Order: sequence, then structure tokens, then C-alpha cells
Amino acid sequence: MSKKQNNLIDLFTSDEPLEKIPLSEYPRPQFKRDSYINLNGEWEFEAKSNSEIPLTFSQKIIVPFCVESSLSNIHKRYPKGTYYFYKKRFHIDKSFIKDIVLLHLDGVDQECFIFLNNQLVDTNKGGYLPSSFDVKLLIHEENELIIVCKDDLETTQLYGKQREDRGGMWYTPVSGIWKTVWLESYNNKYFKDLKITTTLNTVNISINTNIKRKKIIIHTETKDIVKEFSSNNLTLVIDKPVHWTLEHPFLYYFDLISDEDKIESYFALRTFTIQQYNNHLHFFLNNQPIFLHGLLDQGYYPDGIYTPRSYKEYEKDIITMKELGFNTLRKHIKIEPLYFYYLCDKLGMLLIQDMVNNGDYHYIKETVIPTIGYKKFKDTSKRLKSPQAHDIFIKSTKNTIVLLRNHPSIIMWTIYNEGWGQYLSKDLYQLVKLFDPTRIIDTTSGWFDQGYSDVNSVHVYFRKIKIKPNDKLTYVSEFGGYNYRIKEHSFNQDNDYGYKGYKNIASYQKGLLDLYTKQVIPQIKNGLAGTIYTQLSDVEDETNGLLTYDRKVLKVDKNTMLELAKKLKV
Repeated sequence: MSKKQNNLIDLFTSDEPLEKIPLSEYPRPQFKRDSYINLNGEWEFEAKSNSEIPLTFSQKIIVPFCVESSLSNIHKRYPKGTYYFYKKRFHIDKSFIKDIVLLHLDGVDQECFIFLNNQLVDTNKGGYLPSSFDVKLLIHEENELIIVCKDDLETTQLYGKQREDRGGMWYTPVSGIWKTVWLESYNNKYFKDLKITTTLNTVNISINTNIKRKKIIIHTETKDIVKEFSSNNLTLVIDKPVHWTLEHPFLYYFDLISDEDKIESYFALRTFTIQQYNNHLHFFLNNQPIFLHGLLDQGYYPDGIYTPRSYKEYEKDIITMKELGFNTLRKHIKIEPLYFYYLCDKLGMLLIQDMVNNGDYHYIKETVIPTIGYKKFKDTSKRLKSPQAHDIFIKSTKNTIVLLRNHPSIIMWTIYNEGWGQYLSKDLYQLVKLFDPTRIIDTTSGWFDQGYSDVNSVHVYFRKIKIKPNDKLTYVSEFGGYNYRIKEHSFNQDNDYGYKGYKNIASYQKGLLDLYTKQVIPQIKNGLAGTIYTQLSDVEDETNGLLTYDRKVLKVDKNTMLELAKKLKV
């Protein structure tokens, strides 16, 4: 990142001061306990070339913002091999400490070592998924937590669109802590996990617990449903059900209670399927046909990079896109904090969730050749991916589904994007279908379809959209990417990146409108079931967003976009 670009990010930073404890909301809204201590905020920080914990710390960092971000107070990309040291002293009231005390690290990229009160707790590799550590034996009233991180962007690990030599469609790397750090405590008998599945009038809750006697209280619009039970699998029929829709995303909040533990959670009554309609396959929400009118959402912010300064930033993005008539976001190669998914559930935005890629990327094979039309490629060669990288991807795919499967807003899983790290996609399709038979699977978004996918998923950037007969539902999982750069709101003042450039806002808006009216709408009668436009906002060099990177300028007219959305009907 150049000094010039750093200065531009400084200009993007809001005048609104950060909260003393940033992102202080309960980080797991669908599995909420009253036992909660948030450790975000100011920590001591040091960076050095070896792993020996320093005696003194010369800097301050704001957690949970990555080292490279301006919000972190560090705002620097260190060379490979650097170790980042975080230190936090904190007090725990004795009443908080029960049989089990867990330290949660919701996102630390890529490798970390955890020390509590001068004792090694554990280590972890990853970057995108939460990790938890039982620290009961080490916790005191006064505590010192040290987290040592290292991020060399190993491609065996998940890395998304981070790249050392960022530019174009690759972005600034994210190192160290970038999601909330927190503590909770509970008894030996507790609710470990929930799996929630619903129809339009029933809910099934499968509980992982060692508790026998329990009670559920479901809050409805009229009266509470109260049920005492001993089984770990409960199915209830909901009388006079209120369905979750885009216009009225109703959530049934409930309490799961025992003498030893209590959880607050929620579910929604909705179905999402593929059905035949007018001689073509289409998406159906609650047995009604729906055209997926969506946007690629990469979840980048100029001052926090992977992490917004406040969850209000997520909320503003979702509401703005709904106000434009969009009904779907494709969360692209990133796993957000759980609060983002809660907001989509609450506000009524459908989500397509990508798995985060690992393995090597090959520009010619995976971008150039398929873009010009050659999309035949077998993904069964052992040379495609190391066994270690493949095992990590399988494990992370399972863990992503377990983490997010209860969110009603999620309607589809995307396994591979444009062949990045693609290997044995048939096996991955079967695995995901086994883990979650309730959702649609886009195995190979863009190209390199091996025949095992619920949808025919295509990317269209440099040619016209034309739907051909197919025995599967066809949707365009990426298209457009029209580029209009507003210089004073751009990350890079000298270069930009997009798929068709415009010099003024009038021509840009006309070009975008023509794209939908002349290419998308005419193809619906031929079986086009949905589109994902690239993209919600500009991201660093990419200036093909509907919003600028700083979210200060909306490049399209709301009324025009709403009128357009009304025409995108099956």
C-alpha cells in the first residue's frame, strides 16, 4: 500500500469517534447467554521478527481492527515473518467464573499463540472461523492475556482475496485480530449447540447438550408457546404461522431454559426451493416464484478493511440495497462476524454464502482462458491441490456450514468460485448436501462445472447474457462490473479497475439501465432465474460499485432502480 493510498484512507475515516469498546454488541445473536465480557478496545502492541514475547510494548492497537487498517492505530503492512504481539490486562469479578470459562477469538488471521497469565493456552491456524479455548484453570481476578500472531499468507490456509502485491481484483492483506475477542462462562451442564430447521409451519430444534430437563418458550405475535421436554430433538407445529418474507422478515425469538443454563435464540418460518414454472426452473421463496435480484458483497471498508467501525455500517449497506430494490447479497469469499447475518435475518435480505478459497490461483487458466470461452477442465488431478490444503478446505467448509446453518437469510452455499483452488468438486458437493440438505448448492460459480451442482451458475462480463436450454436452473452469479470512478472518493487516484468504463454519471446510469432492460429482462422468459451484479461498493482499485468505497456517494438513482426492480419478475 503506497503512502498516497494510506493518506486517502485517512480522508475516508469518519469524524465520528470510535466507541471505547468497538463492536460491543453480543457477538453471537442466535445463541446468546447473559454471561459475556467483551475484550475489544485498546491493547498494547509490538511487532518483531522473532517469536520471543517482548518485555515492553511500545505501541497501542485498537482491537478488533487488523494491523493494516487505519482504525487499528497501527496502519502498516509488515514484511513476511513478522510476529505481532497483543497484550491486554483485565479484571474478572469472581461471580462471573463458573465451571467453564471460554475465551473466544472470532477471527485471527492466520496463525496465533494464546498465553494467559504467563501460561500457553493453545495455538490456532485459520483466519476466518471462530476458535474457543477453555481457560478456567488459568483465569484470575486480575489477568494478562497475550496473543501472538503471524500472517505469511500461506495458500494452504484460507486467504480469500488477500494478496501481498494487491491491485485490481486483489486487496490489502488482513493480519492479526479482526473480529471480536470475548469471554463467557457457564456450568458443566450446558447447551453446547443448536441445529434449527423449519418448514412453513413447523420448527425442529436439535440440541447438543448433557441437560435432561429443559423448557422452551417461543414468543409469538399473540401468546407464548411453552413446552417442557427431555429429548434433545424437538419438533413443534406453529399455529397461525407468520412466514419470513422480504417485506416482513418475522423472527420467532425463543428462550431455551434449564436449571443450569439459558440460551436466547430465534428462528424463521420460510422455505427456499427450485421448482418448475412456465416451462423453466426458478427459485421459490415460500412456494412463490422469485427472481434473485442481487449484488456481489465483498465486505470491505476503507478504514477497517475487513471490519467496519460499527455494525451500523452493515445495516446501512443492507438497507440501502433494499431501498434500491435488491433482494439478495452474495457474500463473496468472506465469512463475516455473526452480527452481519443476524442483520440480514432481521432486515429481510437473502444471502448466498461463499466458502473462502485456499490453494494456488492461476491467472491464465482460471481467469483468462474461461473468460474468452474455454470452460472445460477436469478437477480430479492430484496436482491441483496439496493434500494438506484440500483437508483444510474440507474442514473449513464443514465448520462454515455448522457456524451459519441456522440463519434463515442464507439460501445457498457457493463452494468454488471461478476454479480458485477447485479440486474434487463432486466430493465437496456430496459433502455439503449431506451436511445441509435444506439449501441450494452452487458448486462451481462461473465455470468448470463438473456436473454436480444444483444450479447452472455462469459469470458474464465481456459478452451479452444469453440463456441456453439447460436441465438445471440457470442464474448469472456474476455480471456487469461497470466502472465509474469518482476521484475524490477513490482509493487510488491514478488507476481504477472494472469491466466497462464510463466518464460521467449520466452515461454510467444509462449503461447500467440498458444492461438490465436489454439483456437481463428479455432473458427471464428464457429461464433466467437470477442475477448477481458486481458489485455493492467500490473496493480499493475496483470502482465498479453502486456505492463509492467510503459509502458517501450512491452512483445510481433510487427511483429508477426501484422501477427497474419491479420489472424483474418471473
